[in-house]
Amino acid sequence: MSNLINKLTGKGSGSGNSQPSNEPTYSIQPHPAQTNDPRDLEPPQLGGGLNSKPEYQAFHARDPHVPSKEIRDNMPQPASREELKARSAQLNNRSN
Repeated sequence: MSNLINKLTGKGSGSGNSQPSNEPTYSIQPHPAQTNDPRDLEPPQLGGGLNSKPEYQAFHARDPHVPSKEIRDNMPQPASREELKARSAQLNNRSN
């Protein structure tokens, strides 16, 4: 019985054939992605890291603007609380 099984497995496996098969062979290749995010397949770009996120751009800001003495001297005085309340009331009444 084992002789019969050996003959059948020899024919089925193709090891007994001396002729090469003309059929193409296919195999499954692994995908290079680690996650479902397509950005993982892109190579690292110059200026990445903190430069790539707009919310981190504040850390690359320059020093605060300090106006020159001429501009500072020509600026009007800030309005008082009473003047601001009067202006607010005037604008609120105008919209009604």
